[in-house]
Amino acid sequence: MDDVPERGFPVCEFETRLQRAQSLMATKGLDGILLMSEAEVRYFTGFLTQFWQSPTRPWFLFVPVDKKPIAIIPEIGAALMRNTWIEDIRTWSAPAPKDDGISLLLDLLGPLSERGARLGIMKGHETILRMPLGDYERLMSGLPGMELVDATEILRSLRMVKSDAEIEKIAHICNIVSRTFERANEVFYKGQPLEEAFRAFRMECLAQGADDVPYLAGGADQGGYRDIISPPSQRPLKSGDILMLDTGATFDGYFCDFDRNFGIEQADDLSHRVYDILWRATEAGMNAARPGVTCRELFQAMQNVISEIDDHGGEVGRYGHGL
Repeated sequence: MDDVPERGFPVCEFETRLQRAQSLMATKGLDGILLMSEAEVRYFTGFLTQFWQSPTRPWFLFVPVDKKPIAIIPEIGAALMRNTWIEDIRTWSAPAPKDDGISLLLDLLGPLSERGARLGIMKGHETILRMPLGDYERLMSGLPGMELVDATEILRSLRMVKSDAEIEKIAHICNIVSRTFERANEVFYKGQPLEEAFRAFRMECLAQGADDVPYLAGGADQGGYRDIISPPSQRPLKSGDILMLDTGATFDGYFCDFDRNFGIEQADDLSHRVYDILWRATEAGMNAARPGVTCRELFQAMQNVISEIDDHGGEVGRYGHGL
């Protein structure tokens, strides 16, 4: 079993993230960025909590171009936020549908609006507002002089490049799940209901050291699966089934994301052939993954192998997961 990384990050990690963000903000002429989603708030604060799963309370973090971040959060999160490196924490008693932090935001951002400041917010792909639209409209109407700028690329460019400490956590959760998959012969068996296979896999991940298994998808059928997004059924695993499980387990807020395929007792010739092609395509992609290589070149390296059985480039628009 590999060494367990230290939880959290030293303050210098957050200082480095902030400095890089502020440098990019200055280049873009931004006076600050308002963040409202879990990954971005946690990236600059280390604020890790299950409370993000509830849509009841909004959470805000303002990142100025020249100062430390300011948290505007429900009072229930104040104690945890005080354990981070954030010093300026402004709270309200939430939920408060008539004023869920809006007055606090207006007090903070109002002076910037009066001088025609440029405020960055996340507008791009895979971003969400994470506050009621009515509250957002009220906030914007109270900041008539503010110019809104899409800050998605700033945050994305920062988070795409992982620090050594982040890589250590990602490697750790990948090792945990790899060990779980290696125990397949002990976890899965002929006659096992698919829903029980899912449950047993989750339990083994936790036993191996994962914090949580919030995402687990998969399927099983003769010679291959066709549906991997439905909840697992009570159908028992049969000889000749191909079972696939795709998981996003977590450690200290960092995810793994990969799948494995298993033949129950046996696999037909076509399944063996497809597995071999996909294995070689993955190896080709990893061998091609070097600094300076484009995602298009990685795709083509894999497609050159996969074209042995499918020359249409797949049906989902990608191979694996891109950055």
